[in-house]
Amino acid sequence: MNPYIVGAFLPILLSLIFQKTKGRKKRGLPVDVGGEPGYALRNYRFDAPVESLWEGVTTISELFEQSCKKFPDKPLFGTRKFIAKESEKSHDGRSFEKFHLGDYEWLSYVQAFDTICNFASGLIQLGHKKEERVAIFADTRAQWQIALQACFRQNLTVVTMYASLGEEALCHSLNETEVTTVICGQKELKKLIDISGQLDTVKRVIWINEEGISNDTSQFQKAASWTVSSFVEVEKLGKENPVEANLPLSADIAVIMYTSGSTGLPKGVMMSHGNVLATVAAVMTIVPGLGSKDVYLAYLPLAHILELAAESVMIAAGASIGYGSPLTLTDTANKIKKGTKGDASVLGPTLMTAVPAILDRIRDGVRKNVNAKGGLAKKLFDVGYSRRFAAINGSWFGAWGLEKLLWDFLVFSKVRAVLGGDVRFLLSGGAPLSGDTQRFINICLGAPIGQGYGLTETCAGGTFSEYDDPSVGRVGPPLPCSFVKLIDWPEGGYLTTDSPMPRGEIVIGGPNVTPGYFKNEEKTKEVYKLDERGMRWFYTGDIGRFHPDGCLEIIDRKKDIVKLQHGEYVSLGKVEAALIVSPYVENIMLHADPFHSYCVALVTVASHALESWAQKQGITFSNLSDLCQKEEAVKEVHASLVKAARESRLEKFEIPSRIKLVSEPWTPESGLVTAALKLKREALRKAFTEELSNLYA
Repeated sequence: MNPYIVGAFLPILLSLIFQKTKGRKKRGLPVDVGGEPGYALRNYRFDAPVESLWEGVTTISELFEQSCKKFPDKPLFGTRKFIAKESEKSHDGRSFEKFHLGDYEWLSYVQAFDTICNFASGLIQLGHKKEERVAIFADTRAQWQIALQACFRQNLTVVTMYASLGEEALCHSLNETEVTTVICGQKELKKLIDISGQLDTVKRVIWINEEGISNDTSQFQKAASWTVSSFVEVEKLGKENPVEANLPLSADIAVIMYTSGSTGLPKGVMMSHGNVLATVAAVMTIVPGLGSKDVYLAYLPLAHILELAAESVMIAAGASIGYGSPLTLTDTANKIKKGTKGDASVLGPTLMTAVPAILDRIRDGVRKNVNAKGGLAKKLFDVGYSRRFAAINGSWFGAWGLEKLLWDFLVFSKVRAVLGGDVRFLLSGGAPLSGDTQRFINICLGAPIGQGYGLTETCAGGTFSEYDDPSVGRVGPPLPCSFVKLIDWPEGGYLTTDSPMPRGEIVIGGPNVTPGYFKNEEKTKEVYKLDERGMRWFYTGDIGRFHPDGCLEIIDRKKDIVKLQHGEYVSLGKVEAALIVSPYVENIMLHADPFHSYCVALVTVASHALESWAQKQGITFSNLSDLCQKEEAVKEVHASLVKAARESRLEKFEIPSRIKLVSEPWTPESGLVTAALKLKREALRKAFTEELSNLYA
């Protein structure tokens, strides 16, 4: 056979074989489970849910101590040296705080363990009793983890809340859990003083010493009746007066985690040591080559289970954790002084966790720079990107081998330098990651992105996409600690018998599923179920479908609450109830896309009111449909919605930024509303797919 013909067709044949083989891999397998009937899958590598990978280790405190013995001299916690703080003025006269930061300074595993033991003893010597709870109210930093592990050494339950939590939610969280000791940063200390009169049980406050901030807290000592001590003082007290450890059991509650809450006041999710350990063990089996040579950049809130679980995984592996901040992350970050390197450049992490909003920002920044350069630079980037895109999709005509190295050198090395140049694996969680961003980051950073799906109630455990899965828009197969089941939701039209893929509400079972909500038995019984085989299940309210290879895709939300791109929750029904009072509105459907930061709406207009307004304005129109297309009409209706929203005191992100006026009413006969005239959201989305897409264009 002609060698040129072989050379031409061999890549095509190999590409087809590669894609076919890739498609055959089963990542999730059917499993027989108890409880409500449904379609359940497990991870293909484990017959039963994983609880621990280490013999004799059943708690997070035991896992930490094991790593300290195994990697005593390895660097564990790193913090950048503070050099100076300056104020810079912009062109419009506004002042901005900028930091000059130096290299990372490290505590080894054994040094960290000694500090933790000392701090744990100091807590007891201060007067904190075993049955009392400790709250950590601070930004992510080494002292956060030290305080957490110290509490675990004395079997103290830790209450966590975001440093950005509002006053009402903060009071609720501290009072409900009857916290007696609060560990906080200095700016959080000021917040606590402001609400001191509303706190019922707080007796002691321990503030974290920070470089560049005055350590004079005498004003705070006078403002409240609390005992106010510094972190360093408590550690010193414990070192001089050691107390024997009181280690927890697997079933003991490690953390009560208060989230930002989708509606009303936040709920506290109770997590046992065994819950967190199960997720950590499962993730350890997923990240390729995880070990003591890895360096992890920590900057997301430790009060969120995503970061807490990720750092626990790093500790289990003997990796090093360097602490940073979203405001000092890169060389061009908001609080980095010009000429000073960002956290990623100095640390050179190999592993990172990111939320979609940050990855979107990196993508947009790269594209903006490429477009600004234009010319040859843009052409090189576009060609290199398209060649790598083809390769990742399985084509042997894409850029492989030497050509891949060439594009990495010419184009992508500059992008990778933004995050230090050494990142080999990224974990994305907290919200859905768009396929466009996932593909872009994967190509430009040259590192796979593992997209995870889990909730606070499942200790972040659920599903996790594997490093060798190049597909986008999916969240992977079940984690080894979880069984994932779909159950029918007939009201929404989602059934496990649907073709070509089973669909339904996502229910997660396994040792990672938490006991429930603190002091909220009613809500706990509503969403947690224990089956006849002893497995605990959490009903997520999310709607998903399983692909033939066992990977999960999130397609809808059972309740009408949607999390926007930057983490804000929008209650569709609540907003619609507020906006429907507009005289121009007959009916309205708010639409919120998790991949965007704003809402849009479909509005069926009240024909008489809109036509009457148009006539008074001298606007000519042939019929109602014609009037709905006119820009003046859209602006008038939108203005009335904004007015109604403000009168109902809606948040800015809850107000639809763009709207589409609809002339035809929604009736039960049209299939767009129920007999009780309730919206059929899925039917409406299908009927107005193009219109909704255009509103986001």
